[in-house]
Amino acid sequence: MAAAESKKQHRSPYSPALGLRLLLLAGLSILIQYIDHRDNHLDAVRKAIGATVYPLRVVVDAPVSAWRWLGDTTASRNQLQLDNSRLNTERLMTQARLQRYSALEAENARLRDMLEARTRVRERVRVAEIMSVSANPFRHVLVVDKGTNAGVFDGQAIVDANGVVGQVIEAGVASSQCLLISDPGHDLPVEVNRNGLRTIARGTGNFDQLDLPFLPNNADIEPGDLLVTSGLGGVFPSGYPVAVVDTVTRLPQEPFALVTARPSAALNQVREVMLIWADEDEEPEIPISEPEPEANQPVDSETGSDTGDLTDESTPETGDETEGETSE
Repeated sequence: MAAAESKKQHRSPYSPALGLRLLLLAGLSILIQYIDHRDNHLDAVRKAIGATVYPLRVVVDAPVSAWRWLGDTTASRNQLQLDNSRLNTERLMTQARLQRYSALEAENARLRDMLEARTRVRERVRVAEIMSVSANPFRHVLVVDKGTNAGVFDGQAIVDANGVVGQVIEAGVASSQCLLISDPGHDLPVEVNRNGLRTIARGTGNFDQLDLPFLPNNADIEPGDLLVTSGLGGVFPSGYPVAVVDTVTRLPQEPFALVTARPSAALNQVREVMLIWADEDEEPEIPISEPEPEANQPVDSETGSDTGDLTDESTPETGDETEGETSE
């Protein structure tokens, strides 16, 4: 009793009540959220905090990395020989497939040249390792070890060896947060690889399921169809595999069919991802300027053109056409 009375006596009479402090802190939190939501003034503060917390993430991930390194270095010699033999076999098979792909690529380039089409430029990619995964079951977010110092930007697409994984939602200095395609708030424009039917793939909160909610009952889609990125959203380049149609349920009383798909990438098992930089640079068109007439060459008074230049230009064009026919 004496100790309790002494504590009450030593309490400062100027300290605010607990309810008042709680009300002030709640009001300050609401004000900060409003400012960040409306004007995004706290983005720099958030990135600074992310850069400050990055060493802590490295320290937390260090035991797992050390254990993985220890397991790799202590692998048995027989297991390493088996892995080496398997990898050599896969390398030979991959090289055989690449020979076919090289021939198809060369044929495609020749056809594009014949049709006077622009050759599609390949995207530039970079491998990143996953540092951590969000523990929130309703928010599928992961952190990779690449940030703005490596050229990462907000909205950048990420894939793995099997298909699309997600996109960057916040690029920090040395790390970035990425949203998976299985997140309930993520929508991805896709198309059916078999017939080009376009639709939207929406996350469901499950790593192994996506929904296609906007397909009518008469849509030409079947289980087993491959869904690829359509490139219409402006984020993901076209042609990357997204998912495979799992079930198609057509309800006569409903305007849309119930279609689910299974993602091509193992979203809950991936360890490394690839960041994609789409090369959108186009070759500039060189304007063709008309040659100026010289002082000693006659100029047509009606058209204002240089007759001497017309005579000189007609001969090389004929020569080029003849040379092209001969080479063919």
